[in-house]
Amino acid sequence: MDTDRVIAKAVQSLNRHLPRERKSLYELLREDRPSISSKDGDTYRIKRDELEMIADLIPEDYHRKLYLPVLIEICPEYGRGAAKIRGKVQCSLVMELLKKEWRGEEEIIIYRPEVSKIRRVLPTASQYAFFISLGL
Repeated sequence: MDTDRVIAKAVQSLNRHLPRERKSLYELLREDRPSISSKDGDTYRIKRDELEMIADLIPEDYHRKLYLPVLIEICPEYGRGAAKIRGKVQCSLVMELLKKEWRGEEEIIIYRPEVSKIRRVLPTASQYAFFISLGL
C-alpha cells in the first residue's frame, strides 16, 4: 500500500464518528431524544438546549434547511488552525454565533479561536470532519 492510501485510510478512520445521515433542526426538535447515527454505528445525542438556542437564532423558515450537526472541516489546505463551514444556512448560523456579518456565503473559513467558540457553544450540535487532498 502506498503512502497516499495509508494516509487516506487514516483520515477515513478519523471520520468514523461522522453522521451516516444528518437531520434537519426541524426533525431533531420533534424527537423525544434528539440524536443521529454515525458511520461507526453509534448513536450521538444532540442536547435539546442547543437545538432550542439554534432555533431562536435563525429564522423559522431555516429550521427545515439547517442540517445538524454543523460540520467543521479541518484541512491543511486552509492553513494552520483554519476550518471550513459549508452550506448557506450553516454559514448563517456560525456567523450569527460569532457575531459577524453574514453576506450570504455558502462557504466560510473560520480560525482556531472561532472554531473553539463554535465547539464550546455547540458541543453536541457540531462535529469535526477531517479532509486531506491526495493525488489518488
